[in-house]
Amino acid sequence: MAGLHGERFDRLTHAYRCFLAGSCPSQSAAEVAGVVFSGVRGPAELPGHDSACARAGARCREGSAELTCVSVTLVGIVTSLTSEGQPAELVRYCRDTLAVLFQDLDLMTQLVHHFQTEDQIISHLAAKSVSTYVVHHLLESICTNFQATVSPVWQQKCVQAFHSSSPGQELDGCLWSLTDVLKRLLQAAHQEILGKIVAAFEPSLRALCSKFLPEEKQRGMDFTSCDRWGTTFCLLLDLLEALAASSVICGAGLKSPRLVHIHSSALLTTISCSPEYFVKKRALLLLKRAVLQKAGEDWASGEVLSAGRRHEHFSTDMNKLAQTVLTAVAADWLQSVQVESASFFGGNKHSDGGQKPDCVMLRAVSLLILKSTELHIQAPGITAGVDSAPDVYGYLQSLWGFLRQCSVHLMEVKHLCSWVSLLFGEQDDDMMEAAKASLFIFLHHRLCSGLDDIAESEAACVSGCNPHCHFLFLLQSVSFDHSILLDFLISSETCFLEYFVRYLKYLKADWQGFTAACERVTKSRCHVSLQESFTFSCAGDMPALTYTGEPDQVEFSSCVQPSGFIPPADRISLVAGLPLVEYDSSDESDAGSMEISEDEPGPSVCEKSKCPAFYVKQKTFEARQKQHESSDSAGLLSEPTSTVKRRPDGLSLPMLQSKQRLCTHMAPLSGQVTLARALTCLSELRQVVTRLQTKKLFPYNPSSLLKLMAHVENCSQQSPVSLFNK
Repeated sequence: MAGLHGERFDRLTHAYRCFLAGSCPSQSAAEVAGVVFSGVRGPAELPGHDSACARAGARCREGSAELTCVSVTLVGIVTSLTSEGQPAELVRYCRDTLAVLFQDLDLMTQLVHHFQTEDQIISHLAAKSVSTYVVHHLLESICTNFQATVSPVWQQKCVQAFHSSSPGQELDGCLWSLTDVLKRLLQAAHQEILGKIVAAFEPSLRALCSKFLPEEKQRGMDFTSCDRWGTTFCLLLDLLEALAASSVICGAGLKSPRLVHIHSSALLTTISCSPEYFVKKRALLLLKRAVLQKAGEDWASGEVLSAGRRHEHFSTDMNKLAQTVLTAVAADWLQSVQVESASFFGGNKHSDGGQKPDCVMLRAVSLLILKSTELHIQAPGITAGVDSAPDVYGYLQSLWGFLRQCSVHLMEVKHLCSWVSLLFGEQDDDMMEAAKASLFIFLHHRLCSGLDDIAESEAACVSGCNPHCHFLFLLQSVSFDHSILLDFLISSETCFLEYFVRYLKYLKADWQGFTAACERVTKSRCHVSLQESFTFSCAGDMPALTYTGEPDQVEFSSCVQPSGFIPPADRISLVAGLPLVEYDSSDESDAGSMEISEDEPGPSVCEKSKCPAFYVKQKTFEARQKQHESSDSAGLLSEPTSTVKRRPDGLSLPMLQSKQRLCTHMAPLSGQVTLARALTCLSELRQVVTRLQTKKLFPYNPSSLLKLMAHVENCSQQSPVSLFNK
């Protein structure tokens, strides 16, 4: 038996190496197909070898598993080599091999049989090879007879599993393979084939969701006691996301792409009642992507998703999803949402009152409620009136209570408008979505409430929804660096352009509110991170500084970090004048940034935008250091190190003086200074965009944006601090 295994391994290895090298094996296609088939089928299926395997015991089973893995993997490799771009001779060889395997030897039956094997590696490899061949077969059938043909063996296996199987290997394999097929077809934008696949599985998919996600009036089967329930359920969620993403190019009349919206209530119940935390999290992230209309963004082409058409029930489904979420919030659903401590390399730490919470969950809950509120406002049945105004801010108050309950650090935030930057500082795209939704909610409330601008601004700050404050905190988080805002404008990864245009329109109409917000933001407690501290190391071997959130509490840490190192957990710094996070600029902005650098001294904007956070940190520290050295260099630099005086607490006099100076420097800026820095940032941004437009380097027509920014500059002429008259 060992000799037989060795011979097969040698032949399979030879074929594998040849395929990787782009050449045909020395054996014929039929011979390679025979070896692969025997390996996939396994020695226990071969006549005359049952007794030999029984006597060989574990060693024989181990060798059989290895042979099966290699054979199943080779099936996927052969299938992938039939694509365009490969040598013609190799393509013909692989096509002949596949014809023998799937037409003469019926390999598909053997592959789907492995879905239910106990060996998870074999089961997954089989599902992967099946999905690869299914897509290949669909594309081949279109080329030959102009009609997409679904593999009947695979379809029958999946339909049967969806109708009758409980959580386990067989159902997992079917879920994974169908999801992978949908993803491949969606990435290639094969509209006709994708619609045919979804239609073929429509009844079975609806039956599957009825079992795992029953509606309120129905009672589904309780699978939570099964060992593999969590894994199977997460695979179902992946399939639902692929179906939701396929709705942009699928034909009308199919319910499968709408299953996330149809079963949104059951998904909310899963988030609050599931025994597995990772299942709660995956379900919540699915609903978040659905409400943001970003299903499939992690793996599908953005061009495909944006170019697709929404089905006829899309608006109705989105309104139903929003209403379901808000109804649950009104029924205290948030009180049942579990948020554990943030994970790290090595596992999780149970919350001890000071541990950082799972910000992914907090962000997902926040966006789900914010976007649902926005959709609720946009619903056709909602009219502008005083009666609808209190409900809008009521949802935000419920959200804020939930966030405070989950994070002891957020409980100490004095200015509620800072929570958007505090919570979303690590994710630019989510932060812009939250800011845009908050702005829309504010404008609706402003229209409905009947309050004057001053009273409305105060009410908005109480609910953490003042757009002026949000924008100022955003500018603080990027150190008022216009080059980072330029990256936001150019990048397609965030909705910053839409948010920025809408905000500038409001800013033009409420300049007085903006100046008042500058004072309000400045007088509020200093903007701090979720961990209530900001640590960064200074140049050389100086001790690290720990900023605890108060202007007079800057302490020297005994821990010395390597120069330039910023702990990942502390990168959410929102201290005024210090950047929020490291920001990678989009590729689209490279050309424009390089052109701008021709007219600006020093490092180019391109160089700064590639790592603006580090650049701003470095420049900010250098500027402060020069300022301190010039103001009192005689008291610090002239003192010999041999005569350094030390206090009883161990701090040297120079170190103490440095501490005092940094405390003074890091005190909150005055409202006038904050206003001046904001105006300077907007002015520099307008000049850069104008220069790019003149050189025809801006990726779209910014004329409307420039007009808005010009109007804002005109409004600033009436400000006590005017930087545009220079």
